[in-house]
Amino acid sequence: MLTFIKKAFDQQSISLKKYQKIVNEINELETDIEKLSDEELKYKTVQFKKYLAGGQSIHDIKVEAFAVVREASKRVLGMRHFDVQLLAGLILADGNVAEMPTGEGKTLVASLPSYLQALTGKGVHVITVNEYLAKRDKNTIGKIHEFLGLSVGLNLSDISIDDKKQAYNSDITYGVGNEFGFDYLRDNMVYDPQHRVQRPFHFCIIDEIDSILIDEAKTPLIIAGMTDVNAELLLVCNRLVKTFVKEEDFLFDEETKSVLITDEGITKAERFFNIENIYDLEHALIYFYLLQSLRAHIMLQLDVDYIVKDGKIELIDAFTGRILEGRKYSNALHQAIEAKENVKITEENQTHATVTLQNFFRMYPMASGMTGTAMTDANELRNVYNLDVFQVPTNKPRIRKDYDFVLFGSRKEKYDAVMTEVQKIHKNGQPILIGTSTIEQSQELAKLLEKKKIKFQLLNAKNEEQEAELISNAGQKGMITIATNMAGRGTDILLGDGVAALGGLHVIGTELHESRRIDNQLIGRAGRQGDPGSSQFFISLEDEIIKRFASEKFKKTISTISTITGEITDKKIKEEVKQVQLRCEGYNFTIRDYTLKLDENLSKQRSIIYDLRNQVIDSEDPLSIVLPFIESSIKKMVKKECPEETLPEEWPLKEISKKMNKFIPIYIISLDPKDFSSQEELIEMLLIYHSKYIKHVESFRSYFEEFDNVLKRQILMVIDHSWLQHMEAMNDLKEGIGLRGYAQEDPMKIFEKEGYELFLATHNEIKKQIATQIAQIMTNINKKETTSSR
Repeated sequence: MLTFIKKAFDQQSISLKKYQKIVNEINELETDIEKLSDEELKYKTVQFKKYLAGGQSIHDIKVEAFAVVREASKRVLGMRHFDVQLLAGLILADGNVAEMPTGEGKTLVASLPSYLQALTGKGVHVITVNEYLAKRDKNTIGKIHEFLGLSVGLNLSDISIDDKKQAYNSDITYGVGNEFGFDYLRDNMVYDPQHRVQRPFHFCIIDEIDSILIDEAKTPLIIAGMTDVNAELLLVCNRLVKTFVKEEDFLFDEETKSVLITDEGITKAERFFNIENIYDLEHALIYFYLLQSLRAHIMLQLDVDYIVKDGKIELIDAFTGRILEGRKYSNALHQAIEAKENVKITEENQTHATVTLQNFFRMYPMASGMTGTAMTDANELRNVYNLDVFQVPTNKPRIRKDYDFVLFGSRKEKYDAVMTEVQKIHKNGQPILIGTSTIEQSQELAKLLEKKKIKFQLLNAKNEEQEAELISNAGQKGMITIATNMAGRGTDILLGDGVAALGGLHVIGTELHESRRIDNQLIGRAGRQGDPGSSQFFISLEDEIIKRFASEKFKKTISTISTITGEITDKKIKEEVKQVQLRCEGYNFTIRDYTLKLDENLSKQRSIIYDLRNQVIDSEDPLSIVLPFIESSIKKMVKKECPEETLPEEWPLKEISKKMNKFIPIYIISLDPKDFSSQEELIEMLLIYHSKYIKHVESFRSYFEEFDNVLKRQILMVIDHSWLQHMEAMNDLKEGIGLRGYAQEDPMKIFEKEGYELFLATHNEIKKQIATQIAQIMTNINKKETTSSR
C-alpha cells in the first residue's frame, strides 16, 4: 500500500512539474498578448478554429489559448489569473480533477479549459451545484468567452424547449448537474426529434465534483409519472405503527438504518386488521404500507431528513443542508411521511425513466472537475470515473490554525463546552461560525445561545432565502453564525474590517460528518487566500455517527467510560473516534458501489432501448427497422410451439394459424401437416406469407401519407410501455435481491442473471408487440378503405 501511495505521489510530482513548465510558457507570451488590440485579441478565436480545422489539436494551441483568456479576463473583469490558476486550468484541460482550497478562485479557473475545449465546436458543459451559481458564473465568466466570440448558454429547469436548445447549442453551457441528467432522460422519451434539446456529449467541467459524483451518487435521477395511493390505508397503518415497541414489534439496525417487523409485530398487525395471514397476496398492499409507515417513523426524522414547509414535505440534502427541490421518496415512502406529519397525502411517483449520476457523467468522452476536498476520495474518482486528482498549491501560504478535536462523554457536556468556547472567543470580537449537521442541532444550539443572551444569526434550510445576507455578515466583527452544511460548500465568507488582526474567522464543528471531506469543507470557510483563521471540532460519544458506526468492541469501551465527566483525552479513544468516521466512509462507499453495479446492468439495457427508440425517431423508413421483428417473432413462435422431437401432426397448427393472423391480418392462413416435415420448412412457408404481406403493406404505404408517422408513434408507445413495465420488474428484483444473500447466493450475480433474463423477455415482447401493431395499423386502414368505398 505504501509503495502504491509513493508511486502515485511521485507521478503527481512529475505531472505538476510538466504543467509548471507550460505555465512558464504562457507567462512568456503575456507581454506580446497585452499589445494586441481588442479586435486582434478577439480574432485569435477565429485563428484557433482554423488551426483545429487544419489538423492541429487543442494541445498544439493550448499555451496561446490560455494566454488569450488571461488577457481577456484582465480587460473584461479586471481579474488576472494567478499562476496556480493556470496550473489548475491545465489539469482540467487534460480531463483531471484539481483540488484547490477555498478562496483560490476555482470559478475563474474554469474559464481556461472551457474556452480551449469549446474551440472544437462540440460544446462544453460547466456543471455547478445550484442554479444561483450557474447564473452567477454565466454572467461573470461568460463575459470573457462572449468577448472572445464564443456563445454562452444557461440551462435552467424552468425554461422552454427552444431556450434549452439554444443553451445546448451554445459553445459553453452552464447549469446544474441534475438538470443535464434530466434533459438526457427527457430527450429519450420524446416522440418528435424536434423536441430533443441536447447534442452529443463532448467535455464537462464539474464544480464541487466530489459533491456531485460522490455525495449525490447514492440517489438516482428519476423522471416519474403520478399514480394514486390508498391514502386511507396509509393513515390507518400510520396509527398502528405509532403503537409499535422497539425490540418487541420491530428491530432497527442503527448502522444500516434498516427496519424489520418481528413476529410479534406481524401478529399485532393481523389482529389490528382482522386478517389471518398478512403475507397472503391479497394483503400485500397492507404489509407494504405498514413497512413504509414504520420506515417513515423510525428511519426518517423531522428537521434532520426533511422539514414541513407550507404544508408540504421537503427533503433535506444531508451533505449540503439545502432543500432538495422537487425531490420525493419513491415507493409510497414519501406518502407515509405525509401521513406521519398529518399533511395532505399526494400522489405516488411511478418511475418512467432513471439514471444514476455516476453512469450519466461516464457518458461524457472527457470530464474534469474542481473542489476543495478530493484527495480523500481520489481512489474512487480514479476507479469509477477514470479521473486523477491533483493538489494545486495555494497562491498564498495558508496560515489557518486547525486544532485537534476535543471529546466528551455526553452531548450535554459537548454543548456546554461549545458555549464556553463561544463566550471566550466572542469577548475579543472574533467572528464565529458554528457548523451543525442537521437543522435540529442548529435549533438546539440557538436555544442555548438565547439562554445566555448572546446575539447570533441562524442559517438553515428553513430560512435559506436569507442566505446571501447572513453569509455577507458572517465574517464581520463580533458576529456569531450557526449554520447547517449550507455554509460548508460554495460559500465565501469575507472578513470585515479589523477582523484579520483579531485572528480571522473561527470555525466550530459540533459533530463529525459522514465524510472527512464535509468536515474539511466547513473548516475551509476560514483562512481563505492567506487570511488568518482557526477551527476546532467538539465531539461526544453520544453523537449519531459514533452510535451508528462504532465497532462492538468500542461500544463496550464507551459503556465503561460513560460516567466520566469532562474532556476525554485518552489517545486510544480519540483514535477510535477517527476510525468511526473512516468506517462510515467505507460503508457509504459500499452503498455507492452497490448502487453503481446494480445500475450498470440497467444502464446496458437502457442503452439498447434508447438506441432502438432513436433509430425509429430518426429514420425516414421506420418499416425497414421493424420488419425483421415480424420475421424474428415468427421463428421464435415456431421453435417454441413445434418441438423438433415431435411429428408435424402433433403440432398446434390451429393455434399457430391464429397467432399468424395477428401478424398477417389480411390472409386466412390454413396449415396442413402434409405440406412440411420440419421446423425449417414450416418457417419457410410462413415467411412466404410474410413476404407477400410486406408487399401489400408497401402498396398501402405508397398512398397513405401518414403511414410512417402512425407507425413511428405506435412503435414508440410499445417500446415505452414495455420499458416502463421492465423497470418496475427490475425494481422489484432489486428490492428483494439482498435477501438472497441469506441463502449463500451472490446477490449481484443473481441480479445480473435474472435481470438479463427479464430484459431478454422484454426485448422479445417488444418485437412481438411491434409486429402486432403493424398488423393493427393495416387492419384499421382496411376498415377505413371498406367504409369509404361504401
